[in-house]
Amino acid sequence: MTKQFHDRVQAGRLLAKKLKSNYADRSDVLVLGLPRGGVPVAYEIAQVLQAPLDICIVRKLGVPGHQELAMGAIATGGTRILNENLVRSLRISPTAIAHVTDREQRELERRDRLYRGSRPVSNLRDRTVIVVDDGIATGSTLKAALFIIKQQQPKQIVVAVPVAPPDVCQELEREVDEVVCLLTPQWLNSISLWYEDFLPTTDEQVRNLLAQNLSQLEKWKSQERTTVSK
Repeated sequence: MTKQFHDRVQAGRLLAKKLKSNYADRSDVLVLGLPRGGVPVAYEIAQVLQAPLDICIVRKLGVPGHQELAMGAIATGGTRILNENLVRSLRISPTAIAHVTDREQRELERRDRLYRGSRPVSNLRDRTVIVVDDGIATGSTLKAALFIIKQQQPKQIVVAVPVAPPDVCQELEREVDEVVCLLTPQWLNSISLWYEDFLPTTDEQVRNLLAQNLSQLEKWKSQERTTVSK
């Protein structure tokens, strides 16, 4: 197996090429990145589409002792999704699930305060929402995000990711309006294996990318006003 993406920036630009013809320069489009690793990918898409960027904060619930293996996920608003088959097969106790959930809930709330600050949550109603991550393994985290997003009644939901297993993509196609995925390897193993550079995205990077997008939005709006006035 050869690594297909140099880093998240390149992956985002490649996805943006696939999305540009249908979603660029549309006032109803909003790009939602899943922190932290999905935000650099989402930022590149937002830049090409000239769209606003926001975040949908979700946290994976890792199996005790095997944190990389997701037994479920939580999202803002109290949503929790569990992989019941995995929980039963590994005999994970309700107490262990509650412990992991409490820990991840605290981290979710910390990130929400840190990333968003006083910035209001975007209104998703009647909008085309492009949900972005740096890859999908089991889909638990993304499903938790989609549950929250659907409650806000967007007009259209698009999932855009660089890499995901084919069965997960097929399942998502039944839940959203469109799935854009660059690679669908039968044996994913780990998302990091498909990147040359998969260093952890930092909190500061997330904050900076959100701020940069806001600044860029103001420039685009200014350019539009100048064009109209001519």
